[in-house]
Amino acid sequence: MAQYSFGAGSLYGTALTDANGNVIALPSPIKFGTLQEGSIEFNADSKTLFGENQFPVAVGRGKAKISGKAKFAQLNGAILNSLFFGQSMSNGIFNTVNDVTGTTIPATPFQITVTPPSSGTFGSDLGVRDSNGLPMTRVASAPATGQYTQAGAIYTFSAADTGKLVFISYQYTATSTTSKTLTIMNVAMGYAPAFQADFAIQYEGKPAVFRLFKCVASKLAFATKQDDFLIPEFDFEAFANPAGQVCTIGLAE
Repeated sequence: MAQYSFGAGSLYGTALTDANGNVIALPSPIKFGTLQEGSIEFNADSKTLFGENQFPVAVGRGKAKISGKAKFAQLNGAILNSLFFGQSMSNGIFNTVNDVTGTTIPATPFQITVTPPSSGTFGSDLGVRDSNGLPMTRVASAPATGQYTQAGAIYTFSAADTGKLVFISYQYTATSTTSKTLTIMNVAMGYAPAFQADFAIQYEGKPAVFRLFKCVASKLAFATKQDDFLIPEFDFEAFANPAGQVCTIGLAE
């Protein structure tokens, strides 16, 4: 029987080196969760030899490359760090509070102290909006109506704004054993984390499997839509490993 394939398949990445070219002794394979699209593309330059006639007398293959793409829905810090950035990642929450509830400005001393979730630590101010959704102005001291000062988690307003509803947004950090935080550093050009890519798709019990022995990511994109899920896009290119291996393909037929 003929072999066909259907669906997005499964894609796995196994980090081989970090951003500085250091070999990872015991890498952990990572699955691209909820894969939406996957592709592997082979391209090669052709060089043609002509004589006096219209058509070439010989064709030789020149440079060739293998590129891949993946669109996946499940966000995972290990994929971002191990396969694209290759830097250090730590446990911890780095999050934003986008206030949609609001708090009423009290009487003297006209202050609101925000309390970050998860017993967190206040990080930075992201602005204050009034009940009409208009931004208030941050000042260094002595706020007038429509203004505020901010010192850590404490927001101070004008006495003239007592009783008004305001919406305070901010960033914060907190400890966690599951959440991940990655701060990307400006490392030297040249090296990039290398990884092995394994792509598998099966239909009617017949597998099609591709292993790219060494890859480097070239693109990581995040695009949001008003009424749809975030689907990150991850592009990469394959090259030969020290043994000269580039790709292995396994088919049922």
